[in-house]
Amino acid sequence: MATITTQDGTEIFYKDWGPKDAQPIVFHHGWPLSADDWDNQMMFFLGHGYRVIAHDRRGHGRSSQTWAGNEMDTYAADVIALAAALDLKGAVHIGHSTGGGEVARYVARSEPGRVAKAVLIGAVPPIMVKSDANPGGLPLEVFDGFRTATADNRAQFFVDVPAGPFYGFNREGAKVSQGVIYNWWRQGMMGAIKAHYDCIKAFSETDFTEDLKAIEVPVLVMHGTDDQIVPYADSAPLTVKLLKNGTLKSYDGFPHGMCTTHPDIINPDLLAFVQA
Repeated sequence: MATITTQDGTEIFYKDWGPKDAQPIVFHHGWPLSADDWDNQMMFFLGHGYRVIAHDRRGHGRSSQTWAGNEMDTYAADVIALAAALDLKGAVHIGHSTGGGEVARYVARSEPGRVAKAVLIGAVPPIMVKSDANPGGLPLEVFDGFRTATADNRAQFFVDVPAGPFYGFNREGAKVSQGVIYNWWRQGMMGAIKAHYDCIKAFSETDFTEDLKAIEVPVLVMHGTDDQIVPYADSAPLTVKLLKNGTLKSYDGFPHGMCTTHPDIINPDLLAFVQA
């Protein structure tokens, strides 16, 4: 397996496919998944001649099961290390959900020339948790419930989430895929429960406002209006207002996991943005 080792000794697993001289497309997965969540998009972009890269966040998938460093600053530092190790230049970074937060923090801190564009899909910025400054956010109790369910019976919780709100399979008329549910469970159970537990705080309570303001490159913000995990109104419209060069693309009735449920629509939109 291909890995890099970070300064604190963490091994980060990554996939790096396609021509090394082609433009890199770097994918950042959501909680509690792995690089495998991007299989469809990686095959799509490979077919269009791009170099595709995806890593397992620390504590997730095949990367080291760390007990520490499961927060956004370290996640971004790990991506900085990966980009340096692979000498990525002019890359497009695409992040879903928690991965969108990771992209925002990384791109805001990236070395000049490393990043050409970024995409945030169903992403957690600007900030998820409700507060006086963010009255439209979700109450802290929601995320406490995530923590309790993860700690008490992660195996069952990791069935309930994909079988229900993540892909919108709890909606009337939804076309349910057991394979997709099993694959979500498989990816989640590969990771470390401690890292997953800690990451809930990272994705829900991290404020990405200053990161978004600092990003200079073009950013496409993609979000489904029926996202039951990261509610649309408190995410995408607020994010695009903070970006210097942001474009909002909304998808009526699409769920949080729309890259999996609607790749026939999402993939061509990603390609059009990359090629623009």
